[in-house]
Amino acid sequence: MHDLRYIRENPETFDSELGRRGTEAVSAHILKIDAARRAAQTVFQEMQERRNTLSREIGKVKNEGGDADALMAEVQGLKEGISREEASEREHSAALKVILQALPNIAAADVPDGQNENDNVEVRAVGEKPQIEGAAKEHFDLGEALGQMDFDAGAKLSGARFVVLKGGLARMERAIANFMLDTHTEEFGYTEIVPPALVRDETLYGTGQLPKFADDLFHTDDGYWLIPTAEVPLTSLVSGDILQEDDLPLRFTAWTPCFRSEAGAAGKDTRGMIRQHQFSKVELVSITHPDRSDEELERMTNCAEEILKRLGLTYRVMMLCTGDMGFGARKTYDLEVWLPGQDRYREISSCSNCWDFQGRRMRARFRPNGGKGTEFVHTLNGSGLAVGRTMIAIIENYQNPDGTVTVPDALRPYMGGLEKISPMAG
Repeated sequence: MHDLRYIRENPETFDSELGRRGTEAVSAHILKIDAARRAAQTVFQEMQERRNTLSREIGKVKNEGGDADALMAEVQGLKEGISREEASEREHSAALKVILQALPNIAAADVPDGQNENDNVEVRAVGEKPQIEGAAKEHFDLGEALGQMDFDAGAKLSGARFVVLKGGLARMERAIANFMLDTHTEEFGYTEIVPPALVRDETLYGTGQLPKFADDLFHTDDGYWLIPTAEVPLTSLVSGDILQEDDLPLRFTAWTPCFRSEAGAAGKDTRGMIRQHQFSKVELVSITHPDRSDEELERMTNCAEEILKRLGLTYRVMMLCTGDMGFGARKTYDLEVWLPGQDRYREISSCSNCWDFQGRRMRARFRPNGGKGTEFVHTLNGSGLAVGRTMIAIIENYQNPDGTVTVPDALRPYMGGLEKISPMAG
């Protein structure tokens, strides 16, 4: 959500900033509705003050035995006017909300302009691409040959874009998540959370998924939504709160299932585990002081990178352009891991600074030390990492000519010392 005061004071700048996100100029329309809203509010307040004054006069006149009929008639007229202006103020406020909630966040000054992923900018590349003996296979061919990645079973149970993992790969998914959680909590200062996977409308509204992206979500018959990412409940832990400055930063992490309808993804990644309706992810969320959110983004990105480094995976960091950033993001780094089977980099994490965009929607604030009033917090989120895509990267990068998959050193303590995943017997 955007700051109306900023729009009033900087309408041309606001339109220019939205233009970078591919959004047409709207400040004139916003300010017209805002002026009508404020005018109704002013008249409403003036009428209230007049009514209060008259009420006192009526009491005085009656106490003195005088005739207060004319004053009472005026009060009745004011009541009708107050009701009318109050309704007008609500109507214009609702219209403003509809407009503002549909506008994306503005991009930071150093974010490159662009239309899509082709305009993203590489910040750095880390690691050497592995030399795979023979033709590199994709994860689904390797997983099916191991007898531990069953897409037919997933389709039998649930339909397309589901998978059943078995044996060593099922254990590897759990091992990856535990490794990530231990690293983020024990070394990087994140507090582990186990949040609900079902949330209410206002929880998704606060983080920007509703109303714009309702088609991307799964909804239950009794009014709940399945979370598309743990960012939603983790960020919303501070919804409506007034924190103290000394409370900041708050850093949360969670391993949860995530559910996405993949609306608009027809024909994309139809084979394999890259794009599933259900997947698991270790999420990172930070709630910060406005002055420190930029450095927190760098910190969060480094935390996610460290997981890739310890797993020995080659990756690159991309700064997303204005046309490829998420709706609520002001600046985003994508981590893209190298997949030998696809012979390309694929996204495995997005780390975003949302500034006060979500804080305003959630009414999440803090009270500055020694200051008056409150300020909106800044929020950040990132994958630390997507667990399924991390497993895909391990399978493809650690594949062996005999069809086995070597277990990275960092995961072996979480897999009972297992060094290789071999085909299941029978």
